[in-house]
Amino acid sequence: MDNQNSQIPQVVMSQPGQATVEVPEEKDTVGLIKTIAIIVLSLIAVTFIGLFVWMLLQYNGARSDVEGEIAVAVAEAKDEQAMKLESEFLEREKNPYKTFSGPADYGQLTFEYPKTWSVYVAADAAKGGDYAAYFNPGQVDTVSNDTINALRLTIRDKAFEAVAAEYQKEMDRKDSNLKMESVTIGNGVTANRYTGTIPGSELSGYIVIFKIRDKTAVLQTDSVVFAEDFNKLLSTIVFNA
Repeated sequence: MDNQNSQIPQVVMSQPGQATVEVPEEKDTVGLIKTIAIIVLSLIAVTFIGLFVWMLLQYNGARSDVEGEIAVAVAEAKDEQAMKLESEFLEREKNPYKTFSGPADYGQLTFEYPKTWSVYVAADAAKGGDYAAYFNPGQVDTVSNDTINALRLTIRDKAFEAVAAEYQKEMDRKDSNLKMESVTIGNGVTANRYTGTIPGSELSGYIVIFKIRDKTAVLQTDSVVFAEDFNKLLSTIVFNA
């Protein structure tokens, strides 16, 4: 009952014979509270909307980054697969290997090489002197100190010790990075293997020399790209002692 009576306007006698109605101020207070509540809720709503927009932008950016990374990874995988398939194809194309046979008077040096390589005999030693032949995939490039060939074969009409001394002299140069090691090739042949910048050029490759009778065989590849083929070729070397 007390609560109900508090809501009823009270009549107050301000002066004798005059009455005034006193309206409670509670309605104004409730309205103000409602207004403040609406403003607060509006600010909260705006904050949440802004946060939602920011999170959406962050999500879209992150998704774009992930999708970009995935696209790059897929492209790289495709490139690697293509390179692998191409490498396998080129390797298959080398078979069956061909057999090279040098002049009989020079120990008839033989070895196997890829059928995709061309051969150019520059000096056949028919009248003595050095024998020289060049090998390269597709076609043999113009022979010079700066052109790259997969294999340069020379059978020098010179004793092994004399040829080895020439390479030792090159190794002794201050600016030389040529290094030598003793290796076994073919059917148990001992040879000198040189690695580094090829003397007389700026090419980096491998050189192997070994004795054939009273002569010296020199096999050289002008690039480390052909290292695998070069090593495989050396393993097939046979000659008449």
